[in-house]
Amino acid sequence: MSPVDDHAKPWETVRRGLLLLVSSPAGAGKTSLTRTLVADHESLILSISATTRPPRPGEQEAREYYFKTRAEFEAMIAAGEFLEYATVNGNYYGTPRGPVEAALEAGDDVIFDIDWQGAKQVAEKLPDDAVRVFILPPAWGDLERRLKARAQDSEEIMEQRLRLGREEIQHWQQYDYVIVNKNFDRAYADLGHIYRAERMKPGRNPWLPEFVEGLLDEAYGDHEPTGAPPRTTMMRPVQK
Repeated sequence: MSPVDDHAKPWETVRRGLLLLVSSPAGAGKTSLTRTLVADHESLILSISATTRPPRPGEQEAREYYFKTRAEFEAMIAAGEFLEYATVNGNYYGTPRGPVEAALEAGDDVIFDIDWQGAKQVAEKLPDDAVRVFILPPAWGDLERRLKARAQDSEEIMEQRLRLGREEIQHWQQYDYVIVNKNFDRAYADLGHIYRAERMKPGRNPWLPEFVEGLLDEAYGDHEPTGAPPRTTMMRPVQK
């Protein structure tokens, strides 16, 4: 059977998922970008965090967050059940390890709307799977205007978000890619290009060695001609 037979396309079915970790200061557009990317790609799922903060109006369990009591969250910490966690404004936030690792093994990709500290922790635990993308605003004034236009937070909370945003931006060099969100459509296209390119890396496609071996079998046939270049031993691709 030919490796490109319509009934045998391993590149469509057998691969390891990736983690797309997207960070930005509040108001720079990462939530809109990540949610749109998920809506446009069936293979991409949104990581759901656990938190001890109470649900806001309209929020649902296991859709926006897994809502936990402080005791439940701390028991999960003690059991090593988080890829990352932190305390923000007096509440715990964290990423449960189990669903993420199950998704990777199933070949699904997981996108994170996450701060720099969480992205760092996840990347340290799963370095071969993580891709970090930082979203910058075109100007600080634009970010302030976006936050004020939301009219969702008190003046005190907004000042906290701006303070955290200034700290967040200082960590941009820890990321693999940086996008300036001056125009949403352009920024979204850039994020999509990054995602699709990362899916093509050899280390995330364990079907490649066998597939290439099949191509070479076809290319050489039953006998390799005299003077043909030596065939390399089939090896699992190395993630870079």
